[in-house]
Amino acid sequence: MPAEPIRFYHRYHQRIETEKVFGEGWLRFAYENPAGRFFVWLLARRKFFSWWYGRKMNQKVSALRILPFITAYDIDVDEFAKSAFDYKTFNEFFYRALKPEARPIAPGERAAILPADGRHLVFPNVETTAGYYVKGEHFTLAELFAEDRLPEAERELARTFAGGGMLISRLCPVDSHRFHFPVDGTPGEWRLINGWLYSVSPVALRHNLHYLVQNKRVVTLIDSPVFGRVAQIEVGATNVGSIRQTFVPHRAVVKGAEKGFFAFGGSCVITVFQRGRIEFAQDMIAQSAQHVETYARMGDVLGTAL
Repeated sequence: MPAEPIRFYHRYHQRIETEKVFGEGWLRFAYENPAGRFFVWLLARRKFFSWWYGRKMNQKVSALRILPFITAYDIDVDEFAKSAFDYKTFNEFFYRALKPEARPIAPGERAAILPADGRHLVFPNVETTAGYYVKGEHFTLAELFAEDRLPEAERELARTFAGGGMLISRLCPVDSHRFHFPVDGTPGEWRLINGWLYSVSPVALRHNLHYLVQNKRVVTLIDSPVFGRVAQIEVGATNVGSIRQTFVPHRAVVKGAEKGFFAFGGSCVITVFQRGRIEFAQDMIAQSAQHVETYARMGDVLGTAL
């Protein structure tokens, strides 16, 4: 039986396209083969494996991979903040900064933006995620926020965001791995939730959606004068042991300001809004209802404040 391809809607080309998956052979073996799944359980999900691979990508010899990678995945070098020849390691290239003009920010205080380049899903009501990747399977907000690890008096986030809207932004290895604030506001302290490092590719999530709430992740709450309280969660994945925050807590930010970056690998950003605070863009709602991700870039419109 042929492997099911990963298809997505390209917002700018306005058509369905098939994703060219980095390391697809390994990924499908790891999550679609019993022996591969045992290897993931035994080794690949663990911090040491990602540390080891990340160390390889931090060696100077890894820079030899950059130009072949750019060619293979048709990456636009004109967007880079510096020349492709100036990156000293593959990891440095991986979390490359882009020219500000390469990612214009959607104007208007009532417009929320996408926090990262990637393939995006929206759920107008977070309670409706059941069955998207795996029939009958869903995760709860309490699991996402790991409330069981908090003192009982602090277990309020699941209630705060109950019935709210959720965005899942999946970053592929070909994408810039900087992530940004989706709204104007004031971010609080970030909270690290330690966990495994499973892949967050659809290939993996089709087998177990709970990887999203089992993986290492960082939660930050943003208080926005327009959107109320917003939660932004960066989720690590296989070969992404490092989630680096570059923002200053309790200092006001504007949408599009850099929040941080991921080191090597695929990963995702989850953004959660309170109920009745946002209306997502219609193209994303339509595609997500068909279980199709929408490719769009950081700074583009996510939705409008209600």
